[in-house]
Amino acid sequence: MSVFADLVQRLADLLAPLFGATAAAAAIVLFTALVRLLVHPLSRAAARGQKARAELQPKIAELRKRHGKNPERLQRAIVELHTKEKVSPLAGCLPGLFQLPAFFLLYHLFSNTTIGGHANELLSHELFAAPLGDRWADALGAGGALGPAGLVYVALFLLVSAVAVFNYRRTKRMMAANPVAPVADGQAVPGMGAMGAMTKVMPFMSFLTLFTVAVVPLAAALYVVTSTTWSAIERAALYR
Repeated sequence: MSVFADLVQRLADLLAPLFGATAAAAAIVLFTALVRLLVHPLSRAAARGQKARAELQPKIAELRKRHGKNPERLQRAIVELHTKEKVSPLAGCLPGLFQLPAFFLLYHLFSNTTIGGHANELLSHELFAAPLGDRWADALGAGGALGPAGLVYVALFLLVSAVAVFNYRRTKRMMAANPVAPVADGQAVPGMGAMGAMTKVMPFMSFLTLFTVAVVPLAAALYVVTSTTWSAIERAALYR
């Protein structure tokens, strides 16, 4: 944790001539961008995987016709098809999973008053009037939703909402163009129920970011907002 705190402080020092008092916040945004660049190959692989899954739909439809009366055989055939084509249904989860350590590092770094036995100096940094170690509840208590710190959160909520609406509309279009959940005689194929449920929830996932931003330290919220915005732009480019 001390090494990570030193990294953030060094980035802030480098950015101080450009960003002044908000240099630590800029350092977190830069750190997030670096993490996303490292994860980008996985995002590209996930995009290729999703396109490959879409291309498999005609073959899956043929399997439904062939094994429609035998759901267990149909499930095995679908799994064999994915294995043969080297397509993993879970590939799209990897970019998010690989980012979790960076998020938790920031969360713990700005939740502790001491690091390595010394006072956590990063807690003295602010994004405009909002301390990076505070949460939305602290901003509300300090001056209300329209106070100096509260307005920082209002701006973040508006940005997250815009990104969430964009993701919702794009995901709905993709789902309509590439329907999942193959069925056999009106019955869901065994093993596909979880994927079907995930597909229904997926368009709303971006809105959960609003809750995350509200309950974590502002530094971690900045990571989430930056990463979510990056994802929206990245996915729009990769899934054209």
